[in-house]
Amino acid sequence: MNKTTFGVIVGNRGFFPDHLAKSGRKDVLDVLKKGGYNAVALSMQDTKYGAVETFADAKKCAALFARKAADIDGIIVTLPNFGDEKGVAETVKRSGLDVPILIQAEPDVAGKMTIANRRDSFCGKISVCNNLRQAGIPYTLTSSHTVKVNSAEFKKDLDDFAATCRIIKGLKNARFGAIGSRPTAFNTVRYSEKLLELSGIAVETVDLYEILGKVELLSDGDRRVKNKVTAIKKYVATKAIPAAALLKIAKFGVAVDQWIKANQIDGTAIQCWTALEEFFGIVPCTLMSMMSDALLPSACEVDMTGLLGMYILQLASGTPSALLDWNNNYGNDPNKCIVFHCSNLPKSFFKSAKMDYQEIIAGTVGKENTYGTVVGRIAAKKATFCRTSTDDAAGIISTYVGEGEFTNDKIDTFGGFGVIRIPNLQVLMKYVCKMGFEHHVPMNMCQKADAIAEALDNYMGWEVYRHQ
Repeated sequence: MNKTTFGVIVGNRGFFPDHLAKSGRKDVLDVLKKGGYNAVALSMQDTKYGAVETFADAKKCAALFARKAADIDGIIVTLPNFGDEKGVAETVKRSGLDVPILIQAEPDVAGKMTIANRRDSFCGKISVCNNLRQAGIPYTLTSSHTVKVNSAEFKKDLDDFAATCRIIKGLKNARFGAIGSRPTAFNTVRYSEKLLELSGIAVETVDLYEILGKVELLSDGDRRVKNKVTAIKKYVATKAIPAAALLKIAKFGVAVDQWIKANQIDGTAIQCWTALEEFFGIVPCTLMSMMSDALLPSACEVDMTGLLGMYILQLASGTPSALLDWNNNYGNDPNKCIVFHCSNLPKSFFKSAKMDYQEIIAGTVGKENTYGTVVGRIAAKKATFCRTSTDDAAGIISTYVGEGEFTNDKIDTFGGFGVIRIPNLQVLMKYVCKMGFEHHVPMNMCQKADAIAEALDNYMGWEVYRHQ
């Protein structure tokens, strides 16, 4: 994952102690460096203590940000003292940047309230936010109104803000690939390309026949096919899989890889059920698992908005996402359920994994035509879920997001599966059903629900339900 880069605005107001701006600038830059972030900020020579106070300071800072615009993922406004509200707003407006903004105010110390050390950042933050609001510029707040820049609390705020910035940057000009058409039986995964396009997300389509046509042109001895077979065997145990099935899977993978590369695709949603099994004789699950594990997320049944949720989670965490079914209750526990897929889950989700056949479809098309799943038990870890959906009737993109934890509760089943505990699960399920969301749910082994909700609600303008 590339380093996140922040443009830093150090607020200052002349009739407050200047030395606070000087030390505040040093503190925030030290914290960013220690956290593994890059910073773009005025130097001590550019303005007084490298802070922004006057209109001239704002123009200098804005020009710097404009020159570095391609590198800057977000802006941090730090207020070591009251700060100049107009200076902050002018800097943002004149920079031309359209990125998330975090407002941090340093707290006063009760024993240091004389004119020599008084900050008034508590008050100044309100004024800065007021000016940004007047200008129609969205911004993000720290968890507490004032927070020490070198505290553990601010580190969490900063890490969440970085995730928000990655999401917004990643969604700009995202390109998703729809490989094949939606299976007829899955009305639940209908979506609006036009609503996605309005949010800057492009969908490139390709007929499944075209991919299979490319497969036909590949010989068994093709170097790319041989390399793909080797990669599959290295990725997952294939002991029980016939060589002929592995060869077919590899050829399909090469054809998909070529199309992804040619079209610069960030993630795919693939038709599976049941054309590939009936007429080609494999399931693409292992290939999809490999792509997701390599941070090229891949969703089942051409679930494009499910793919979008996977991608958002991946941007937030920098780790692979999976698409699962809300599938079964877990006994009588109201806060636990079983999530499942056939499966194409990334290998990193599992305790251990192997390649197998798809037991559900095998009953219809035969076991020999359904090799290629990656199956196993999901490891016990904390997780975040994020489902997006295009509400065509309302003309909006809707989202729900929340957190839970995979458990080690006993279960005996097949495919890729796990038991997850989610507080107030029954409330969530009522919301999912009442609002008509899909049965698929993207999940990721992270704790980033707040950062995701902030990005999608505040900056993307989507309708967001943050499950608590």
